[in-house]
Amino acid sequence: MMTGETRWWWVRHAPVAWAGVRIYGHTDLDCDVSDRAAFIGLAAGLPPGAVTVRSHLTRTLRTAQAIGFEPAVVEPDLAEQGFGAWEGESWDGLRAAGDPHLEAFWRAPFTVAPPGGESFVQVVERVRAVVERLSVLHARRDIVAVAHSGSIRAALAVALDLSPEKAHAVAVDNLSLTRIDHGSAGWSVRAVNLPPRAAPAAALRPPPP
Repeated sequence: MMTGETRWWWVRHAPVAWAGVRIYGHTDLDCDVSDRAAFIGLAAGLPPGAVTVRSHLTRTLRTAQAIGFEPAVVEPDLAEQGFGAWEGESWDGLRAAGDPHLEAFWRAPFTVAPPGGESFVQVVERVRAVVERLSVLHARRDIVAVAHSGSIRAALAVALDLSPEKAHAVAVDNLSLTRIDHGSAGWSVRAVNLPPRAAPAAALRPPPP
């Protein structure tokens, strides 16, 4: 049972090259951290002295480093949904190849797992376990979680008791901020999918030679 108050600041990792092209789930891809203004804005909107956690995937490590919230505690159960044998493939390619599992998956895409992967319902349960454990361990603290669209939607599903379908209807953009608090009255969603703050012009100037 959760006690006290915990403030979760969820940040989705920076963009990856496979986005919209290939299924990447658990594939350990690097990400693009070149948008300096976005990272300065993100850092300005996050609380100092927070407990910082991330998944085990490189894209959350690189994002946390670029924000300035590293080192972080590694929580593998905050990873993106695993797509098993479909990792690295495209949806069009799977259709063209006549993958025998595809039809069953699209009939119930949130409860059916890809071959060798996991369903979104399973993601919700593993994220729930992490959120509940850390909300007790760090009660009345701020937690910055650098994670993935799937794990952030799972956290929203836990907080709002959303069905998988409704949770997946929530947009979670790269480098967006989602804020979810837990207190004595239960969960409270403070913000969803906020873009980074505008970075002050002075912060963007190169250092003097």
